[in-house]
Amino acid sequence: MSKDKKKKRSFVLLGPTAFDSFKTIIAILAVAFLLYIFTFYIDGEMGMILVAFTVFSPLVSLFFAVFARKRVKVSMNCDGYVQKGSKLTVSVTVEKTGRFPLGIIEITPRASEVFAQNNKVYRVSLVRDDKKTFTYTVDAVTGGNGEIALDTVYSCGFLGFMRFTLTQEIPSPVSVGVIPEIPQIKASSQLFRSIADVVLTSDDEEENDTALLYSANTSPGYEHREYVHGDPLKRVNWKLSSKKNKLMVRLDEAVASVQPMIVLDLYRSGSAKPEDAILGEEQIIRSVFGLLSLLVKQGIASTLIYFGADGEVTAESVDNPEYPEQLLLKVLALKVVPDRRVDLNTYNGSVCACVIASTDCGAEIDTIAEAVKDDDNVSLIGVSPDSRNLTAFPMWYLDGDNNFKLV
Repeated sequence: MSKDKKKKRSFVLLGPTAFDSFKTIIAILAVAFLLYIFTFYIDGEMGMILVAFTVFSPLVSLFFAVFARKRVKVSMNCDGYVQKGSKLTVSVTVEKTGRFPLGIIEITPRASEVFAQNNKVYRVSLVRDDKKTFTYTVDAVTGGNGEIALDTVYSCGFLGFMRFTLTQEIPSPVSVGVIPEIPQIKASSQLFRSIADVVLTSDDEEENDTALLYSANTSPGYEHREYVHGDPLKRVNWKLSSKKNKLMVRLDEAVASVQPMIVLDLYRSGSAKPEDAILGEEQIIRSVFGLLSLLVKQGIASTLIYFGADGEVTAESVDNPEYPEQLLLKVLALKVVPDRRVDLNTYNGSVCACVIASTDCGAEIDTIAEAVKDDDNVSLIGVSPDSRNLTAFPMWYLDGDNNFKLV
């Protein structure tokens, strides 16, 4: 960060604080002036009582505020996932660690851009109670990963006009995944048909190469039997099962199937505004998981490439109709890191077709696609028909009717 930016940020942070201090000074001077008038011109005896009370009360409140800084524990709890369009309930508990009565604790929550912003300030009194809990709700408006946090927690005494930050650490932000609605894409979609054609061609070539390795009463490349409760679902051959109308389990995996690869590239520029970036990221997530669900329901297993929880590129085989929902939760649990793109050089699996879904289909996509041996079968998925495409690859987008259209 440049020196100019640092100076600007310091000014923004100090500006409101200096203004608040100025207002406080004006208020104190006004009270002092009124006390002076009342004491010397209206009622001297009562004026001295008011002066004593006015001086004594803030000192007591100051003691309460400073004392409470070390004797308050704040915790926060909420669900890890919430459906888009619904409300997330957040529970905040304020607890004192001693018997001494404390004053007012002022809490300002914060929510990231996937939630509707709420600048409400909450105040909790711990004069008589040892612990108090309050709840508030935030609206989940955009699919993606978000955060719920406590922005500030102050000890304010019992008068409430003095504020001191707690010496104990406030709770860490909680990661919350906002689950978008995954579109039901039709099998007539041209993008799906192009992928299915490549998969069918690859399967035919694979069967021709491996048919001689097995006896005449086995399926090419595998031996199968009917599914028995307890068998791993990853061994189910969904394509064969759909043909036979019953679940068939692979026994021999000497030859691995060649699968289409879907790359989820949630690229966010470091200079992009988060409130704008999350809209494109949500659209790409919906496009990818809509396509994954369609592929596996049609008996086509595929591989999803994305950044995993450890920050490394992860490859997950999607061969179970229920697995896309589980993968979606994994993706939504992870915060998008700015200026980071997926690197396919660590992936060594066989690929018959590659679909790169990215929020930015710039020239860097060529670098990602270099890891794919046959780039004739590489396609892109962009955010909208207005998305830039600086490559020679065809680019698709998901329209309002949940169909993939070519840009």
